[in-house]
Amino acid sequence: MFDAIRRYAGRSRAPAQARPAGAREKGAHNLFEAAAVYVAARVEGDEDRIEEAAAWVSPEALSFGVSELACRAVVALARERDESPGAVARDLLGLPAN
Repeated sequence: MFDAIRRYAGRSRAPAQARPAGAREKGAHNLFEAAAVYVAARVEGDEDRIEEAAAWVSPEALSFGVSELACRAVVALARERDESPGAVARDLLGLPAN
């Protein structure tokens, strides 16, 4: 067990110059970063980036991240429009107002 911890700690202390510029260790992406890249790629229709971001985290984590992003976006847009989040969500989905 301690060997595994030492190997992990040794990797995290590896000098940045040992890795290529812009390279990340596997698992270095968090679910919110994955969700942001995934959603932006979906908007742009970039299938390669969609697949890449989806591979960064588990499907469940990606789903949670996308849901959290949607909630935050609706709240921000509701504040900007001075409308309720419910009204904004329905409008974004093209649903009739309640």
